[in-house]
Amino acid sequence: MSRTPFARILLVDDDEDARALMARALRNLGHQIIEAADGAEALRLDLGTFDAVLTDVQMPAVGGREVLAAVSRVSRAIPVVVFTGFATPEGAIDLISEGAYDYLPRPVEISRLKLVLQRALEWRTLMLENDSLRSARPSAPQETLVGTSPAMLDVYRVIAQVAPTSVSVLIAGESGTGKELIARMIHRRSGRTGQFLTVGVASLPEEALIAELFGEPGRTGLFERSAGATLLLDEVDALCARAQAKLLSVIEERAMVHPDGTKVPVDVRVLATTSRDLFDEQDAGRFRSDLLFRLQMVTVTVPPLSARRDDIPVLVDHFLRHYAAAMGRPAPVLAPDARTALLAYDWPGNVRELAQVVQQAVLLARGNALLRDDLPSSLRKVTAPPTTADDEAGWPTLSSVERRYIDRVLQHTGGNKTRAAEVLGIDRRTLSRLFARERAEHVED
Repeated sequence: MSRTPFARILLVDDDEDARALMARALRNLGHQIIEAADGAEALRLDLGTFDAVLTDVQMPAVGGREVLAAVSRVSRAIPVVVFTGFATPEGAIDLISEGAYDYLPRPVEISRLKLVLQRALEWRTLMLENDSLRSARPSAPQETLVGTSPAMLDVYRVIAQVAPTSVSVLIAGESGTGKELIARMIHRRSGRTGQFLTVGVASLPEEALIAELFGEPGRTGLFERSAGATLLLDEVDALCARAQAKLLSVIEERAMVHPDGTKVPVDVRVLATTSRDLFDEQDAGRFRSDLLFRLQMVTVTVPPLSARRDDIPVLVDHFLRHYAAAMGRPAPVLAPDARTALLAYDWPGNVRELAQVVQQAVLLARGNALLRDDLPSSLRKVTAPPTTADDEAGWPTLSSVERRYIDRVLQHTGGNKTRAAEVLGIDRRTLSRLFARERAEHVED
């Protein structure tokens, strides 16, 4: 069942009977199970030797949260699944925010435990594979994702779950966040034997796009000639009405009508990217609701770089090594004032902008140090993050608490705004209005 048949698992639970039941079930899958009767016993072990950790939350003296924190300090690539008898949405969001891979309510269902563990181990494989690609291929920084912030760990988790399936996936996020990299990772881990193909929807006129995808008399389209492939529709929000109707038919029927009238089977997985809110596009009459339903069954929401600042130092070091190697020189040391400026900047162009800034800085750097003076003028003006009202007063405002809670719910739902609205007890349009208000407040500030 698991892609890692001999995984080494730490099982922490003070309920001896429940622990024995779970251990026996997991050993039957081929795993090596190391049992700990409580958190204190678990913390005496070498946590870095485990492929996954399963732990109860409520235990005497040392609980599951302490175990989770200890594992996170050792490695962000070891998934921690938490058992809790208080499985409220708020509690679940707290655990995920603290770094848990997933949580299971007590009493733990063995079938559910097996499934979650399988996915957790697949996620770990993806994380390790990604790290391996970065270290083995430093000359190709845009071919793999970089980052271990909680927001990116959630993205990796969704990728691990959806990649082996055949469902269509919508990848949403601002320009420059790495949406195509996520699509490529999904294809790499899908097992599909065909190519990864990309079509820039906004870059082609309507007739040329339809001919490219669906064919025309005397010409076979991509859907027909690319069996086993993964097709990425970049900027899918730019699809014209005719192309939307044809795409919906292909996704629903796994077949298409050839220009000569014959029906041909289609074996192409569809991925799509957008930097727009497709629900807003639907409300404006520019995007079909039935196509949106098909595309957003699974949505990967890529966080902007400003929402994953913990990843900036890792990204900077990654790009420093890459561009220095490409120029045939040792990677320069980043001066403290340059690092401060890079961390404080808002990065409206996201990871793409960061890569361009580092490339330019490496080119201009004198000697083996990269100084703030080597950075663009827009960054040299920034010396520290702006002080917020929360820092000054010590108490958050009601609107900031609301925004944080919405962000945590969205993180828990994998960026699916419809599911987030259900958790929050509001409708989808109300959630969109809250986002619009937040953007307006940000502009005013």
